[in-house]
Amino acid sequence: MWNIQLFKLNFDDLEREAAAQVVEGGWLTMGERILGFESTFSDYLGGDTKCVAVSNGTAALHMALLALDVEAEDEVIIPALTFVADANVVQMVGAKPVLADCRSLSDWNVSAESIKKCITSRTKAVIVVHYAGFPCDMPAIAELCREYGIHLIEDVAHAPGASVGGRNCGTWGDISCFSFFSNKNLSIGEGGMVATQDEGLHQRLGYLRSHGMTTLTLDRHKGRAITYDVAEPGLNYRMDEIRAAIGLVQLDKLPAGNARRAKLTARYRANLVNSPVTIPFDVMLPDSVSAYHILPVLLPEEVDRVKVIEALKQKGIQSSIHYPPFWSFSAYEGYFDPADTPVAAEICARELTLPLFPSLTIDEVDSVTSALLEALV
Repeated sequence: MWNIQLFKLNFDDLEREAAAQVVEGGWLTMGERILGFESTFSDYLGGDTKCVAVSNGTAALHMALLALDVEAEDEVIIPALTFVADANVVQMVGAKPVLADCRSLSDWNVSAESIKKCITSRTKAVIVVHYAGFPCDMPAIAELCREYGIHLIEDVAHAPGASVGGRNCGTWGDISCFSFFSNKNLSIGEGGMVATQDEGLHQRLGYLRSHGMTTLTLDRHKGRAITYDVAEPGLNYRMDEIRAAIGLVQLDKLPAGNARRAKLTARYRANLVNSPVTIPFDVMLPDSVSAYHILPVLLPEEVDRVKVIEALKQKGIQSSIHYPPFWSFSAYEGYFDPADTPVAAEICARELTLPLFPSLTIDEVDSVTSALLEALV
């Protein structure tokens, strides 16, 4: 259907062989490849980071809130511009999500200033999202959270490989959460990772992932344990060996994939300069590196976005919206007032996401931008 898809997997025979080896080995549940993926990902993030592989990014966020004892009557500040999972998990633990606005129409991340405006006596935690792979101002946000004694959770779904101040995104928060969904820079279908530098939180996250059990099935299979204790109530948010094996291959490809995304993004910017379409984050934070997860643009105010999407579709070009606002969903009807976050409200009304993935060609980028500008005439 599509001549140019929104996203394509960066897969080849390496992923196929990695999955086949797991099947041939006969052990599918958490095992040596999970341990290897966690260890390699920890090394990739750097510092004293410890990782727990989980079934998906939403599970990671849910576990983070549980591990930090976020509960009923607490408030959690989240970006007004993000995927609904960030609001859903806060609701699921009985807490109240509070929306922080974007910094500006050129910087779509939350800022320390926008977060500070939302802090009350009931604020227990802040979730930040590095939108499109561009890092938030983590030094300022981390300092704010320390000042107010608030837990900091990083949603790094868009930003594996991004950094600010020479420090990787995913190492600033008390707990950080990654998603490895199919359209992510590191793709394994479903899957995620929870990271922390706190030993006590790392142990608790391990319990939460697997029923609170103190030993793994692999330990009993290997004869290292006979039975197990249950340290606390937990869930089943485990990752399987096939996805961990693919994850190891994808992690090895991540730096080159992100570098390619950067070159493609630069071409988009060059093609759209002096046009009525703008691309956010034209000025990045000092000493920061983006992961270039998606290619979001801001359409002119008077443009009918639906007609633009249809015009691109007629040329076989897939596009998307990142993200529909929370107040547009039935589950959150009347819950949020868009007037409280006016910058995010405007972005949500005018944003359009264009194709971006490592195997996209420069010629295809040129075709997309030409079609987009034609659609605006």
